[in-house]
Amino acid sequence: MTIQLFGIPNCDTVKKARKWCDANGVDYAFHDYKKEGVDRDRLERWADECGWESLLNRRGTTYRKLDDADKADINRDKALALLVEHPSMIKRPVAQHEDGSRILVGFNESEWENAWC
Repeated sequence: MTIQLFGIPNCDTVKKARKWCDANGVDYAFHDYKKEGVDRDRLERWADECGWESLLNRRGTTYRKLDDADKADINRDKALALLVEHPSMIKRPVAQHEDGSRILVGFNESEWENAWC
């Protein structure tokens, strides 16, 4: 099985996820969305599957540095536009089965074990 792993290489949580994949024999293709970006269509599919709220990292520096106007009245459309513009606000990592059938947001070892092993 191969998964697509989306994130930022220097993120500690992404590093844990990559290490877990290596230790558990889960092949992955890494997508660095700082360099490669993430398109709106993909974010919409993820939001349909997992909810836009789970994708938006409100704890991160990038979100906290946004203007108050950008943070006010956030809904799905506004959140997705912000995520396209600022991919570092996407909660990391996002893991997707190669056929798109399963998506996990964030790294939880037991969830990943159930999904990928």
